[in-house]
Amino acid sequence: MFFIKNEMKLLIIEDERELSDSIVSYLNHEDYLCEQAFTFNEAIMKVNIYEYDCILLDLMLPGGNGLDILRHIKQQAPQTGVIIVSAKDSLSDKVEGLRIGADDYLPKPFHLPELNMRIFALLRCKCFTSNNTIQMGVLTIDLLGKKVLANNKPLNLTKSEYELLLFLIKNEHRVMSKSALAEHLSGDMADMLDDFNFVYAHIKNLKSKLAELGVTDCIKTYYGVGYQWVIEL
Repeated sequence: MFFIKNEMKLLIIEDERELSDSIVSYLNHEDYLCEQAFTFNEAIMKVNIYEYDCILLDLMLPGGNGLDILRHIKQQAPQTGVIIVSAKDSLSDKVEGLRIGADDYLPKPFHLPELNMRIFALLRCKCFTSNNTIQMGVLTIDLLGKKVLANNKPLNLTKSEYELLLFLIKNEHRVMSKSALAEHLSGDMADMLDDFNFVYAHIKNLKSKLAELGVTDCIKTYYGVGYQWVIEL
């Protein structure tokens, strides 16, 4: 497992819509994939249905307590990183949140660049790497520069192709279904799509561009099941 910032999926659980929107806008520009929940029930629903790499959690929400959501997250997906972002800055809340399993606590108000660095540090730590470059066979991926080299030549990818490449690499030991890839690329919109043919098109284009630079047989197709990245580190 290693840190791939540009395809990390975040959930922002925050009832202040203006603040939530500003966080999403900022983090989208940092190439995170962001979804939002504004109430206790909406947050629980999304945690039950989708997988997230990191969740930003406000403690005071309509319909319930954020600490109860934290308990649910740690039961449902204990590997998910959680940063509490709350104006409720009492020592008891902070200690209880960390005891339950939160990874960090950032009191409001905060600066968005600081939040970004907290997320970056958390995800990098959870993925057991301090390196911002991935070397995967003949591929070199500069995570901060958002550049990919194949056999020391630039690999020119669209945003979707880049996110797809990183998602497959991150999950190299798993066969990823079309629906999982569609959800990753489209977020909540995947539920409203009639089919996932666009996933096949992105896979085809990605394989073609890799092959042009001498990287072949790196994405294995399991017909009727999905796709898997097969190049070893």
